[in-house]
Formats: sequence, structure tokens, C-alpha cells
Amino acid sequence: MKTLKIPEATIIRLSVYSRHLTDVDRKGIITTSSGDIAEGVGVSPAQVRKDLAYFGEFGTRGVGYNVKDLRQHILRILGLSVDWSVSLVGAGHLGLALSTYKGFRERGFIITSIFDSDPKKVGTTVGDVVVLPIEQLVEVAKQNRTQIGILAVPAAVAQEIADQLIKAGVQAILNFAPVVLNVPPEIELRNVDLAVNLEVLTFNVGAQRF
Repeated sequence: MKTLKIPEATIIRLSVYSRHLTDVDRKGIITTSSGDIAEGVGVSPAQVRKDLAYFGEFGTRGVGYNVKDLRQHILRILGLSVDWSVSLVGAGHLGLALSTYKGFRERGFIITSIFDSDPKKVGTTVGDVVVLPIEQLVEVAKQNRTQIGILAVPAAVAQEIADQLIKAGVQAILNFAPVVLNVPPEIELRNVDLAVNLEVLTFNVGAQRF
């Protein structure tokens, strides 16, 4: 049977919907509608209904959606009904910012280990996690059954670290290094190049002048 391909943009919007529903739930609101969700996140009601329709029927016509139920449905779709063990490699400025971001833990992404090659950083504590030497990456990530690796390292060593994460058994890598990584097809890879995103912004701003 042919598997339905879900657009990546839909997955991104589902994440936004879930955050909106979390805020709505905290306000004590019991039911919502596609129109309310659309207004809250800046899309059309038709887009909300289309995105949800990929995954089944939700809500009741004329009544709307139960906020708690819809939020839980979306979290399950996104794989967020369980916690994920995360290894962060690189305890520099970016790595420290990522490791202290409360949004990760709130969404179920638990940083269980942090690694760095700088002897001055090894042994220090970030939150409740001790920074370990890079030489222990494979062993510790295996022990923690780490599923996701975050790379906040220089481009020159990113591929080597990615290889170690894969050897440790991670299933996905979030890469902040400005370099193209070669990974097996079964490894989910997401690249976040901050400079590229800034250049897209400057292009779009500049394009308005022409």
C-alpha cells in the first residue's frame, strides 16, 4: 500500500498548533475551532482543517475541538507523547544556550549528556548535567540510549562527531555546524545554518527595494 507523503510544512504547522493549544489549555479554555486556531497562529481555517485531515477526523462539526484531546492527538503525531534522550556535543556559547533552553525539556527533549573537547569545560556543570570529554561520547550515548544528537561544534570536526553519534546508535541529528554531513539514509538529519537564515532575511528585505 502506498504511504501518504505528509508535507514538511504541515509538520511544522502541527508543532505551532500544539504550542498554541498548550497556551489555550493553560487559560482554561475547553473547546476551540479551526477559526480560533487559525487566528492564533496566523494561517487560514481551511489550512488548519487540511493539516489535521492528513491524520484523521478530529472534533465535532458545529461544536469544534476539545482542546486537551486535540493537543494530545497532535503530540502523539509529532512523537512527543514520550521523552527523547538527547546528547549535545559542543559546550561553547551556542551549546550552552541550547542546553539551558527550557523549551526542550517542556517538549520532552531531555539533554542527558553534554560533551566537549576543551579540558577547561570538561567537568563543569550545565544545569544538572556534567560536561564530559568527547572521548566518552560513544560509550555514554549508548548507555543513555540516546536517540537524538545535537551538533554545536566547528565545521572541521562535525562529520567526525556525527560518525560517533551514529556509532552510538542515535536515530536523528540536529546539526548547527555550517557543513554538509554525510549520514546513512536511515538517519534523520536536520541542518540549521544560522548565517543562511540571516541571508534569507537580508535578501527579502533588500528585494523590497527593487
